Amino acid sequence: MTDATLAKPLGGSPKLWVPGDWNAFFGFGTNILVNLMTLTALLKFVLKIDDSIIFGRILPATGLMLFLSTVYYAWLAYRLAKKTGRTDVCALPSGISVPHMFVVVFVIMLPISAKHGGVKGWEAGLTWVFIQSFVLMIGGFVAPIIRKITPRAALLGTLAGVSITFIALKPALEMFLNPVIGITCFAIILASWFGGVKYGKIPAGLVAIAVGTVIAWGSNLFGLNYGGLTVKGLTDSVAGFGFHLPVPAFDHVFGGFEFLGIILVTAIPFGIYDLVEALDNVESAEVAGDPFPTTQVLTADGIVSLIGCCMGNPFINAVYIGHPGWKAMGGRIGYSAATGVMVIVMVTLGILPVLLALIPTVAIYPILLYIAMLIGSQAFQETPKAHAPAVVLSLVPHIAHWGYTIITQALAATGVIVGIMSADELATLTGNIAREGLLFEGLHILGGGSILGGLIFGAIAAFIIDRKLKNAAAFAIAGGVMTFFGFMHGDKIGIAHGKSMTVAVAYLMVAAVLLLCAKFGHVTAPAAEEAHGHGHAPAMEPESDLPEGVELAGAK
Repeated sequence: MTDATLAKPLGGSPKLWVPGDWNAFFGFGTNILVNLMTLTALLKFVLKIDDSIIFGRILPATGLMLFLSTVYYAWLAYRLAKKTGRTDVCALPSGISVPHMFVVVFVIMLPISAKHGGVKGWEAGLTWVFIQSFVLMIGGFVAPIIRKITPRAALLGTLAGVSITFIALKPALEMFLNPVIGITCFAIILASWFGGVKYGKIPAGLVAIAVGTVIAWGSNLFGLNYGGLTVKGLTDSVAGFGFHLPVPAFDHVFGGFEFLGIILVTAIPFGIYDLVEALDNVESAEVAGDPFPTTQVLTADGIVSLIGCCMGNPFINAVYIGHPGWKAMGGRIGYSAATGVMVIVMVTLGILPVLLALIPTVAIYPILLYIAMLIGSQAFQETPKAHAPAVVLSLVPHIAHWGYTIITQALAATGVIVGIMSADELATLTGNIAREGLLFEGLHILGGGSILGGLIFGAIAAFIIDRKLKNAAAFAIAGGVMTFFGFMHGDKIGIAHGKSMTVAVAYLMVAAVLLLCAKFGHVTAPAAEEAHGHGHAPAMEPESDLPEGVELAGAK
């Protein structure tokens, strides 16, 4: 923890708003808006749910959930700042879990909507979130134990995997599809947030969005239409104006229980994935200097998700990746609460469609790429140097998961929905793809439960590097058990589905090898620079001739 991290205020209560909150507000706020725009498009064009339900029921409930979570995490930051006397405490970012947004839409809601209509699909999504909420609330009490026994390289490494695959790549691809806007806005952000360039008193995020919007609308004058924006689209969006308050949807929540068999096979494992991902993000915030209470953070995720669900929102809330990024750009307490207020006003008044038609989303994507850069680098910077191979290994399941997701989305675009195929149809498909040299089934197995897979891979490797072979064996056994029951290397709960049995046995064989090596093998001591703790403590510095109690300048 640096000296800056321990900065003290002159006195009094922590400031609720500082200049840096503007940067974080425009960055985080636009991130949330992009996610809201995405889920609106999924509901409208994929699930084909009526606008009256989308804008009158779902979005107001989603806005309420986001308001509760962002205000709560701002309050946690305020409490931490007041307790420690520090001026640089940054609130945890939170919002809709983006990976699970696609999971609930394509795995749960779409198949049921196709057979029973959009309302039934919506109800199934509500029941899915209902179950996940309780997994998060219960899991919040065991989460501190998981953090204590797991190496930091594993926690941050699997988080880096998420940032590189599901946060960095899509924005980067979008930017290069529309480089005049995307690359220009990215340069504006990099120059400010990495290069220290100031644009007067205007936040860099706002400058980037404004420049991107000007380029998009200006290009229309020359018939180029770089941002895909039109005057007709903008005028049509005004029709969405109205006043929509969230209304209880208990009957719809329990209406989805008729699909409980389909829902349980994904709701529980994905609830656990959410739990581990939130753990990683809390760990990331602590590394950045802000130690938040794990149990309170995770149980709050479950509670606000449950409230949102009971009001009609079929999407889970999550602590977001990216705390170090918002903190680095100056975000403190106010940016989080301000984002929640902005969202609930927009969905209540029906303003969201206007923003969709006014601002090119490609102008916002560079902010997400910046966040991914910070999170990915943090995994290497804030763990012992010797653990770098463990971090890299943690990335592998996420790359496989990303590859599998891209292929399934491409197939869905052709009308082939993998999630509703029979076992025989799926075997034929994977066989045909394998003959073209692409191991689709291998991507599915390796990438299944990638959050947990990356954590287990990283923990085993980190403990082996530290010569703690018994600890590594314990994580291998845990990996085998979770695989056997479908929490890893699969996409549904059950006993030894598909290749789960052989993968589970492989994990147990890894554990056996490690235990035999620990008992009978000759294990060399790690080199001096590798002799560190299990990952939550900083790497041990080589012994020096300095007097006791004297530290080198700048030491952490």
